[in-house]
Amino acid sequence: MFIKVLMLVLFFAVMIGVGLYCRKNATDVNGFVLGGRSVGPWLTAFAYGTSYFSAVIFIGYAGQFGWKFGIASTWIGIGNALIGSLLAWLVLGRRTRIMTRHLESKTMPEFFGARFDSDLLKIVASIIVFIFLIPYTASLYNGLSRLFGMAFNIDYTVCIVIMALLTGVYVIAGGYMATAINDFIQGIVMLVGIVCVILAVLKSNGGFIAAYEALAEVNDPAASAMPGAFASFFGPDPVSLLGVVILTSLGTWGLPQMVQKFYAIKNEEAIRKGTIISTFFAIVVAGGCYFLGGFGRLYNIDIAASGYDAIIPAMIAELSPMLIAVVVILVLSASMSTLSSLVLASSSTLTLDLIRKHIIKEMDEKKQLFIMRVFIVVFIVISAVIAIVQYKSSVTFIAQLMGISWGALAGAFLAPFIYSLYWKKVTKLSVLVNFIFGSGIMVVNMLNKSIFPALLKSPINCGAFAMLAGLVIVPVVSLITPGVGKEKQDAVFSCYAKPEAHPDNRNL
Repeated sequence: MFIKVLMLVLFFAVMIGVGLYCRKNATDVNGFVLGGRSVGPWLTAFAYGTSYFSAVIFIGYAGQFGWKFGIASTWIGIGNALIGSLLAWLVLGRRTRIMTRHLESKTMPEFFGARFDSDLLKIVASIIVFIFLIPYTASLYNGLSRLFGMAFNIDYTVCIVIMALLTGVYVIAGGYMATAINDFIQGIVMLVGIVCVILAVLKSNGGFIAAYEALAEVNDPAASAMPGAFASFFGPDPVSLLGVVILTSLGTWGLPQMVQKFYAIKNEEAIRKGTIISTFFAIVVAGGCYFLGGFGRLYNIDIAASGYDAIIPAMIAELSPMLIAVVVILVLSASMSTLSSLVLASSSTLTLDLIRKHIIKEMDEKKQLFIMRVFIVVFIVISAVIAIVQYKSSVTFIAQLMGISWGALAGAFLAPFIYSLYWKKVTKLSVLVNFIFGSGIMVVNMLNKSIFPALLKSPINCGAFAMLAGLVIVPVVSLITPGVGKEKQDAVFSCYAKPEAHPDNRNL
């Protein structure tokens, strides 16, 4: 217990120290929200990765999908690395950085507003972000209850309050730069931690070969009639596996807190390096998490009684105290890094895109910073309260809302954002239609699954469908609706032809 407490205290002390150290970088809006747009490749890549992979992945998804798909769940991690990281950086990184600087946009709603000269798009996008990031933020606490109960035997509420308080302190103090530096530190913990845990769990099962052979002997007629399905290449349900890969990999392309990392990166060279670093991080962390979860059926767990969140804690319960402490720090790192990214995205969007000019007409830099910091506190408190209410009651609506957040955000934003970076003929109406379709279909799915075909009853598959459908909706609607105007579009896309207009773009 002494080792666990000591490591936690040291971890929290470092996080707070970084926040206080970065106060000098958070004296204006650009510095607070984007780190002055001068963040290097290592910090950006780790910020992207740690925002991507939270405790939801390690405790929830790794356990749930490892149980459902067996060792084939590793494909989810591989998809996250190749599609969610490598391809996202290659397709979005450079163009996002250049166009957002050209349009002077700091948030995704502000980007849509400036790109299409439309306050309506900016406001609608802000409302979608506000509605769906809050429950997504609350979901980060899921899974921590079992882990802290096993390691410290303390009440889950205490864990939530401590995590929320400490995250709030360093984000409020240091803004984006504090978040990025802490993400780097937390990312190192995640890399080392997941490797150590995998090796320890495999060793406790007799090594990889013995564990794999034992998994091949597991049969569950309810899941698949095929012998050895959980040790097979594509698992017992390849179609559902593909849906998970699409949602968790392609979905990052449309998430505001993920795309915002490209706004802040320093230059072209940093993008090239960041692409490699981010992909490596995702292979180790995501691939490792799902690979570990694939062996969950080797443990005697009553899923009906305990739920999927019990799987990973059961796998690590018998490890050494030092390794359990490492896992606790790992999961806290994953949760706090994503939480900080989400609350910063939420507060900046609400302040810059909804309140500024629309509710409060005149807002200087000092007032904007103050309001953003207030909203960071508000969002952290709301998410913590939601998590506690869900834990202590049977409010299933909250859990359902958390499940559709990722699909709604990515379904609404992914297609409009990609097309807006590459295609001049995207129209305001096509973007608005996709906003409504992407978020609307996920809400309908939550309220009335019965009207959907069997394949789309799952929020995961429905979210994947919303994203893919958007890739068709935006160009089709754009071709039959009036555009912004050639002069406006040429002015927007001129940023790609004139990189010398920005001193940091000379390498372009």
